[in-house]
Amino acid sequence: MIYPDELKLKQNLITDTHAHYDDKRFDGIRDELLLSLHENGVDRIITCAVDGASAKGALALADKYSFIYAAVGIHPENLESKTSTEEIRALAAHGKCVAIGEIGLDYYYSSDNKEEQKKVFEEQVVLANELSLPVIVHDREAHADTLEIIKKYRPKGVLHCFSGSPEMAAEAVKAGMYIGVGGVVTFKNAKKMPDVIKAVPKERLLLETDCPYLAPEPYRGALCHSGYITLTAKKVAEILTESTEEVLKLTSENAQNLFTF
Repeated sequence: MIYPDELKLKQNLITDTHAHYDDKRFDGIRDELLLSLHENGVDRIITCAVDGASAKGALALADKYSFIYAAVGIHPENLESKTSTEEIRALAAHGKCVAIGEIGLDYYYSSDNKEEQKKVFEEQVVLANELSLPVIVHDREAHADTLEIIKKYRPKGVLHCFSGSPEMAAEAVKAGMYIGVGGVVTFKNAKKMPDVIKAVPKERLLLETDCPYLAPEPYRGALCHSGYITLTAKKVAEILTESTEEVLKLTSENAQNLFTF
């Protein structure tokens, strides 16, 4: 079963602000899965690029499905693709491109090219500001440099799959950013996330999957998809003492305020 019965909703309340449906792990099930998701509670999905080739794949999905939107950008792990900022500019002109992303810094996988990462990140933040588009930011073990660039250019956007401290979250929000919460919040070792969620104004929280990665408990390790946001929302609701439906509605409204759907 692609879509577990316990995740089905009577209303389309889910906005997944970060997915990767062009990923080859969805080959063979992509169309059936996406249609099932939309029929069972998923209202909107932003599928994010990591380079020029995946940007074209994301835009093709956005063309095919009314409920899918795209973000185009160069991920810090994909600098070898040699995608240029000007190529991203051209792709961002598409009518269903709603953000520049996934962009940012990753010092976990590569710390010997920090200056190149920062240069490409800054170029894309400047581009987003020029185009009046939000940014979708990847930050892994690069908190200080990420926050410095955000404070310098003050883009609107989201720190996706947030892994920093409550203090960093508060600073990012002051600089105009939203905080993206995914399945990691359900993990037993995600000890900082409850404090992060409490530190962030509710109107600045977004839900996401990063699918096919980071499926929440009890599906951790499985192929992730947008339906699992129900489980993430349930955990966030427990932390905020809200109902799951209220968290889904709130975060969907927040996404509508940040992105142009």
